[in-house]
Amino acid sequence: MHNRLTEKLIDCPYCGEQITVLLDLQHLQEQQANEYIEDCQVCCRPIEFSLLIYDEDNYQLMVRTDDD
Repeated sequence: MHNRLTEKLIDCPYCGEQITVLLDLQHLQEQQANEYIEDCQVCCRPIEFSLLIYDEDNYQLMVRTDDD
């Protein structure tokens, strides 16, 4: 894979504000869920990210609260 930094606009599952997150697709495993936590830039609550990479150009990002 090339250098794969991608900006993605998401809605915070807590406060509903739209925030921009930076996804690093370069070091992730294809066909494997990559999970991590990042704080909302507005309300500072922990958002759980689940990123699934299908191939170099296709991925699925899901966000949820830490109590879902």
